Amino acid sequence: MTRRVLVAYGTTNGSTAQIAEAVTQVLCKEGLTAEVRPAPSVTDIETYDAVVVGGALYAGRWHRDARRFVRRHRRALAERPLWFFSSGPLDASASERNVPPVSGVRRAMDRLGVREHVTFGGCLEAGARGGVARMILRNGKGGDFRDFPAIDAWAQRIAEELTTA
Repeated sequence: MTRRVLVAYGTTNGSTAQIAEAVTQVLCKEGLTAEVRPAPSVTDIETYDAVVVGGALYAGRWHRDARRFVRRHRRALAERPLWFFSSGPLDASASERNVPPVSGVRRAMDRLGVREHVTFGGCLEAGARGGVARMILRNGKGGDFRDFPAIDAWAQRIAEELTTA
């Protein structure tokens, strides 16, 4: 049985980190040993039996830290059960329908045999870093569109797959 799971993420303003933390909490509640870490802080994944990687979406691309993590650890990732998630739509679209992965994520999924990808709504609130983020907020397009029950359900499916394998 798979026991140790890494949940790595790339984020700028912390919303994706909170999703990663929620995933980790569900995995732990289901009896797995899960650890959440910012992608740049992970130097080795050999001690993990499975990996979940999340990245915020910016201008149609996965967060740089998530992309670099996948590229740096691609050989080891290909040998483990692997899931991806994206966060970012600043509307209800991710809760209303399946939002496919952006092209760069799709290519990585195909190369690495990712078991599943899901896109969750994003969160952009006052105090966000970056000029584009501030412009979006000024135009009244921010808000919190994360669906934590859906995030928990997805993490539950991962836990079930890992504990019944």
